[in-house]
Amino acid sequence: MPRINLLPWRSELRQKRKKEFLVALMGALIVGAALVYLSKLTVQGWTSSQRGRNEILKTEIATLEKQIEEIKGLRSQKDRLLARMRVIDQLQRSRPEVVHLFDEIVKAIPEGVNLTDIAQAGPRVELRGVAQSSTRVSALMRNIDGSQWLKDPSLDVVETVSAGADKNSKFKLYAQQIPMATSEEGQQEAPK
Repeated sequence: MPRINLLPWRSELRQKRKKEFLVALMGALIVGAALVYLSKLTVQGWTSSQRGRNEILKTEIATLEKQIEEIKGLRSQKDRLLARMRVIDQLQRSRPEVVHLFDEIVKAIPEGVNLTDIAQAGPRVELRGVAQSSTRVSALMRNIDGSQWLKDPSLDVVETVSAGADKNSKFKLYAQQIPMATSEEGQQEAPK
């Protein structure tokens, strides 16, 4: 029987498989390294694009913060302007009240009473003057109480002062001014 030596064939097959294994291993290593490198590049690309987006957001946030500060400044300016407009509107509405007040004071003063000083703080009116007698001061208070533009007279001081042969009463009294009623259309009406 002929002898067949299978050992060289087996060793050749082993060598061939070993080469195929090494080639497959090298291929797997190359593919693995390529995948790692590609994934690294992808992650770096994502991070750089995210950094770019973050920078854009930072600049936009800074711009919005500046706009918010401008809006706050505009709001405070608006509030100041509205306060000025309210004061001007109040002055415009109270302008005819002064005329009515002086007209009513003239109507309320009886004969024998002279005013020396008139002062107003808000709706409160202070009247100082000299009267021939304290009854004239009482008549002034009754006239003020029945007035259309003044109410609640209150006497603060009455002093009897003698000027030569005459005796006069120096007085100080307060009254409340009745404000004009403002209708819905913005027109002012006299108090009732």
